[in-house]
Amino acid sequence: MDGPLILYLHGFCSSPASWKSRLLGEEMARRGLAGHFACPQLSPVPDEAVACADALIEEADGRVLLVGSSLGGHYANHLAERHDLRAVLINPAVIDRLDLGLFVGDHVNFHSGEAFTFSEAHAVQLKAQVRPPVPARYWLLAETGDEVLDVRQAEAFYAGCRQTILPGGDHSFTKFPDFVSQIIEFAGL
Repeated sequence: MDGPLILYLHGFCSSPASWKSRLLGEEMARRGLAGHFACPQLSPVPDEAVACADALIEEADGRVLLVGSSLGGHYANHLAERHDLRAVLINPAVIDRLDLGLFVGDHVNFHSGEAFTFSEAHAVQLKAQVRPPVPARYWLLAETGDEVLDVRQAEAFYAGCRQTILPGGDHSFTKFPDFVSQIIEFAGL
């Protein structure tokens, strides 16, 4: 379909079945915009995840708005800088400030139950993808109650970017339903 595309990038151990992806996709469909929304299943291998998103960006017939949650926020940052795109980052992982050694090991996808191993080589791939943000491209959405990532890291890394930091909540960004319409408008839809 011609026109803008919202490309949603899910987080670590997550999938297109995440509640934020489903909620955004359902609202897009309700508005007759289902063809303007994509949320691929991203590989747990960082370079493969980026290659998948790259392909969708290259195939798009119009401008693309990236929406990334957690690790998907890191990917959205990387891709926004690579392709000169705008991005909404939801409780994003700030890779250059994380101890990625904490994630090395075996994991299970929250939705599919598929087991995978995150290796040291995968951590190196993530570090190589870090790109300093051009502030005008980003809208940071975060909650101070995030129990997984320190919101202060995102606030500092995305200094100068549009930021909406809300008290409380958790890593899932509990206030997401309040922002669905605004995200769609931010995409120009």
